[in-house]
Amino acid sequence: RSRAETRHWQGPARLASGEEVELLANVQDGPGAQKAAEAYAQGVGLFRTELCFLDSTKEPTCAEQAEKYSRVFAAFPDQKVVTRTLDAGSDKPISWATLEEEANPALGVRGLRTTGIDEDLFTRQLDAIAQASRGHQGKNWVMVPMVSTLSEAKWVAKLIRERGLTAGIMVEVPAAAIMIDQFLAEVDFVSIGTNDLSQYVMAADRMNANLATYTDPWQPAVLTLISRVAATGVRLQKPVGVCGEAAADPILACVLIGMGVTSLSMATSAIPSVGSQLGQVTKEQCERAAQEILTAQDSGDARNIARRALGIN
Repeated sequence: RSRAETRHWQGPARLASGEEVELLANVQDGPGAQKAAEAYAQGVGLFRTELCFLDSTKEPTCAEQAEKYSRVFAAFPDQKVVTRTLDAGSDKPISWATLEEEANPALGVRGLRTTGIDEDLFTRQLDAIAQASRGHQGKNWVMVPMVSTLSEAKWVAKLIRERGLTAGIMVEVPAAAIMIDQFLAEVDFVSIGTNDLSQYVMAADRMNANLATYTDPWQPAVLTLISRVAATGVRLQKPVGVCGEAAADPILACVLIGMGVTSLSMATSAIPSVGSQLGQVTKEQCERAAQEILTAQDSGDARNIARRALGIN
């Protein structure tokens, strides 16, 4: 029955109690964005720009970057596109934006920290994003990965806004989640990257299969931080999205909406199953599940609590 409902789901996403839910797509290029647009995505919640350049041996020019970015904007001419600046390093090495042979790359020079190699890498990319977004009638949002300090948040927000774009950051470093009140005061929105947030909260490399139990986004410590970030967003009236694998889990998606998350971004293939599940629960059920899972002892317990609260067998 669940598979049949997923096959026939056509969007837009709406809870059984009537509230709309913004479901966005994670994309890496123009063709992927076009596919997402044809699959009921309401926009792009995570444009992974670094995946455009994994095979490049030198930094593309501003014009070359803009040409690639513009294809994604063209797929959603009137809708939101959230572009993430380079998340190079760790498991996504780019020759011209990554240090060689770091002892622990997951805790090393990645994301925004590559500005320590060449600060202009960042500003040149912002110029390219601004150029590509000209003529795009939808929301032009830019978010920066691995922001860890308030001074970094202030700096990137200033540079993004100077280019006429909406400024945001990823919440994946625990420091940003712990001090979310101060960080949200500096930016226009945040997006929670649950994959990296889980590995940093649980001190477990997410590329290590032996530690998969620890990097499960259902871990109570991870859920507690996500709940804190979402609640702060509600209080300060600023958008809080989720763009990690947690958003693609139909049950956890309901919990995230109950916490106050304003948008969910996922692989295009996951949108129908998430949308279908959201349509079977009410806002009250989502909020109850979000509250009750905070008492969970472990990830399995959290899953069971959520299913009971949502009335899912």
